[in-house]
Amino acid sequence: MTKTLHLIDASLYIFRAWHSLPNEFTDVDGAPVNAVQGFTRFLCDFLERVRPTHMLVAFDESLVTSFRNGIYPAYKAHRELPPAELLVQFDYCKKVAAALGLAVASDAQYEADDLIGSAVTMSRTHGFRAVIISADKDFGQLVGMQDEQWDFSKNARWDAAGVKSRLGVRPDQVVDYLALTGDAVDNIPGVPGVGPKTAATLLAHFDTLDALLTRIEEVPYLRLRGAGQVYVKIKTHREQALLSRKLSAIALDAPVAGHIDALRWSDPDASTLDTLFDRLRFGPLTRSRCRALRPTAVATEA
Repeated sequence: MTKTLHLIDASLYIFRAWHSLPNEFTDVDGAPVNAVQGFTRFLCDFLERVRPTHMLVAFDESLVTSFRNGIYPAYKAHRELPPAELLVQFDYCKKVAAALGLAVASDAQYEADDLIGSAVTMSRTHGFRAVIISADKDFGQLVGMQDEQWDFSKNARWDAAGVKSRLGVRPDQVVDYLALTGDAVDNIPGVPGVGPKTAATLLAHFDTLDALLTRIEEVPYLRLRGAGQVYVKIKTHREQALLSRKLSAIALDAPVAGHIDALRWSDPDASTLDTLFDRLRFGPLTRSRCRALRPTAVATEA
């Protein structure tokens, strides 16, 4: 059986907890810890169900210091920075994950996507498949023939064929697809007026963005609604499409563990967990669930 590396896009599940749980949960100083409560429950649910052998929990360190901001200062510029009380909770979440015996990664220049992509690349040299726990469509570019993406909270999973059915393009075309469509969430411009269906149709015909730009004069003759206008838009915004491809591509050389053994789930640190949970004022149910978590000799490769 092929070994599996599970990789968690932590920010998604922290933000979900932040928005879904009330502010009635507070630490010993009276600061809200609702996101920590929700994220800890999520980790317990995941670990109890999957019992992974190898796992990485990746965090976004900052919205404004990514290497992509150096390429394009407007990258994510429209996003509001997390409030101070949520930043404190992010730090708590890192500490909880580490105390549970999980490998944790964050970096000021590389985003969680890049840390996950780099860990996936490293793990393949050790014969591992990857399961990426996130709903973010950008991860489609990392899904190889044996890999999966899994939105754990919604219990939705998909493989390389699933990427194609969801986006209309193969995993190796996802970056070019995003270069054309852009991404409003991350403020990646793409080509104005080129939506998902048009991008998928163009890539079905040309296969790659480079081929599309090289053979741009073919576009007006395609069986494509508004082909003439699409031609003008792509020709006008050629450089913007190339820039958007740079911004959309997940880095595969971010600083992560150099060997798969560093990502093995180890025994939780009971003393550190107790100290953390005292400060977080966690109840007995969450405490007992966390104390019961242990890596198994033969884990389920879900």
